[in-house]
Amino acid sequence: MSMAQTLHHSGVRGRLTPQAPLAPLVWFKSGGAAETLFEPADVADLQAFLRESDPATPVMALGLGSNLIVRDGGVPGVVVRLGKPFATVRRVDEVSLECGGGASGILVSSSARDAGIGGIEFLRSIPGTVGGFVRMNGGAYGREVKDILVEARVVLRSGELVTLSPAELGYTYRHSALPEGAIVVSATFRGEPAEPAAVQAEMDRIAAAREASQPLRSKTGGSTFKNPLPSKAWEVIDAAGCRGLTIGDAQVSEKHCNFLLNLGTATSADIEALGEEVRARVLKHSGTELEWEIQRVGVER
Repeated sequence: MSMAQTLHHSGVRGRLTPQAPLAPLVWFKSGGAAETLFEPADVADLQAFLRESDPATPVMALGLGSNLIVRDGGVPGVVVRLGKPFATVRRVDEVSLECGGGASGILVSSSARDAGIGGIEFLRSIPGTVGGFVRMNGGAYGREVKDILVEARVVLRSGELVTLSPAELGYTYRHSALPEGAIVVSATFRGEPAEPAAVQAEMDRIAAAREASQPLRSKTGGSTFKNPLPSKAWEVIDAAGCRGLTIGDAQVSEKHCNFLLNLGTATSADIEALGEEVRARVLKHSGTELEWEIQRVGVER
C-alpha cells in the first residue's frame, strides 16, 4: 500500500497528492515531482499527519518556491505546502500582526499598512511566504526578519507544536537553526505606529527600486548567492565576467547578475550547473567563495 493511501485512511482532512509535479509551483518552472504533496487543512491536520507518518520519511516545506531549485529527479518523502488556510493576517495589538505561514510578503506588508504599522514594509519586496522568511531570516533594504519577529509557532517533525523566540531560532545572515522537517505555521511580527500613507510610500519606493534592478518578469529564483560581506555578490560575479553567461537555457541575468534565469526550457541541472560555473569563475578571479542562498532540494535525475 502506498504512503498516500495509508495516510489517506488515517483521517487526513487536507489534500494529499502522490507524484505531484513541483515545476508549476516554483519560480524557475523546472524540476521533478514530490513523492507526496500534502496541503493541510489547518495546524491540527498537519500535526496529526506528521505524528502518524513514518519518522524516517523526509518532510520539506514549500512556500512560493521563489528561492528554490527542485532537482530533476524530484523530492523523496513529503512536501508540505501551506495554502489558503494559512494565508492569514490578524492584528494582535497596536503594532503587532500574527501571520499564517502561508501568507505572502505582499499580504503582510499591505495588512501592516492598513493597520497603521510601519517597519514591516521590506517584506513587500521578498517574494515568498512567512514560513520561508522565518526559516531563512529573509531580508531586504536594510532590515531582516529577526528585527521584527516576536515569536514563531512551529510544528516539529514529531507533530509537536512549539513557540520559538528569535533567540531560539539562532538567526544569522539568511539562516536559522530551525530543525530539519519543522514547519513554520505562523509568526508574530512587531513594527511601530505609522501613517498608512507613509507606509504605502515606503512600499512604493521599495517596489520601484526592486523593479529597476531585478529581473522580475522572468522565470528566476531570486538572489542566487549570499552576499560575501562586505562585497555584494553581483559585483564579484560581474567582475569575473559572468554577466549573461549561459548553460543550455539557463542564463546569468544581464540586468542583475546575482539572478539566474530560465529562458525557456532549462532543466534544474542546467540552472544548478550554471550556478556552480559562476562559483568556480568567481573563486578563480577574486578568491571569493560564493555560498548558495537558493536552496537546492531533491535528487538529480
